[in-house]
Amino acid sequence: MRGIAFVVSLSVIVSVGIMSPSLASERRCRGTIGAVAVESLRVPRGATCTLVGTRVRGNIDVSPTATLQASGVRVRGNVQAERATLIGIEGSSTIGGNVQLVRGTAAQVADSAIVGNLVFDENTGQVRALRNTIGGNLHAVENTGGVEITANLIGNNLQCRDNYPPPTGGGNQVQGEKDGQCAAVAA
Repeated sequence: MRGIAFVVSLSVIVSVGIMSPSLASERRCRGTIGAVAVESLRVPRGATCTLVGTRVRGNIDVSPTATLQASGVRVRGNVQAERATLIGIEGSSTIGGNVQLVRGTAAQVADSAIVGNLVFDENTGQVRALRNTIGGNLHAVENTGGVEITANLIGNNLQCRDNYPPPTGGGNQVQGEKDGQCAAVAA
């Protein structure tokens, strides 16, 4: 009897162990996802993903040449994109971590709340930060398509360097330092 109980117990443990990763796996997004809750989310290479009122318990990762349009989303973790074609985050979205947009084409983050940092790094198209509340820093470094930073409330530092053309905008309230090219767009 003990042997059967051990086998049944082991089977339950193995089954739970096998099922757990599938419950926590990331969801791939091609098309539109509405007001549902998902774990982590990945936008595959070349895909377009539209999120409307979606709740993401983990991170959103955007692959190269992919597009993400997010409106009214709630993300517990980070939004990360490297070499993405287009990123749009707006409509009172809330990001619990950082938004890092690196070596992409164009991006706009507007009318949203970011608990951590907003980073625009080496993007070739226009990047815009408009009317956001950012708990951490806003960094714009080595962007070549134009940077607009307008009417943001920034809880820490606003830092810009080596952007060409230099950043434009104004009406930003910055609690920390205003460094480099961003000193002119701080107020």
